[in-house]
Amino acid sequence: MPVHTAAPLAGTISAPDRVWYASYGSNMHMDRLAAYLAGGTPPGANRTYPGCRDHRAPERSIAVELRGCLYFATESPVWTGGRAFYDPTASGRTRGRAHLVTVGQMSDIAAQEMYERPGRDLDLTAVLRDGRDELGPGRYETLICPGTIEGVPMLTFTAPWSLRDVEVRNPSAAYLRYLAGGLLESGPWEEQDIAEYLAARPGAAGHWTAAQVRELLTADGFR
Repeated sequence: MPVHTAAPLAGTISAPDRVWYASYGSNMHMDRLAAYLAGGTPPGANRTYPGCRDHRAPERSIAVELRGCLYFATESPVWTGGRAFYDPTASGRTRGRAHLVTVGQMSDIAAQEMYERPGRDLDLTAVLRDGRDELGPGRYETLICPGTIEGVPMLTFTAPWSLRDVEVRNPSAAYLRYLAGGLLESGPWEEQDIAEYLAARPGAAGHWTAAQVRELLTADGFR
């Protein structure tokens, strides 16, 4: 299965009806994403999600690689421990999974990440023009458009700060196992490669070994 990379934005894209939602965190895993789409409480989490207005599964899901760095910081009230953020300005490559969804679904997923009620479509004008739009000061309130795949814009969200501006934090086992499981589901990456990748991310590095991350994939019947 190939790993896709985004083509640079070429001019403003006006009013798309579908976008690629590029997840680099736990929403790479389809069971986890289902809670955002249809509502519910993912195993290992302590939060129930209201779901999207449109409960349908993504039309397609593909493996992607983004320019920039994945790191763990702040304290997740859902998983405890550090949560994943993406810094497009830092050196490195971030692995992810892009889901082809409607603009309404993308808007409702973003609203749930922002601890808001879903139900209102985002205005994507600025992010599709500039590649970035800060909707608020909080984490996951900054929209990023790394480019397009097959002519369809790819969007993700992250914090407004950069990696160098924040103290990194060790992620929990429950959280890491969803990231590892999502990357494995994506297709192109093997268990050992995934384990080495996640163990080396800022926040996890020095706390997790590749062997420990790999064990998460088979612990407690996860697979």
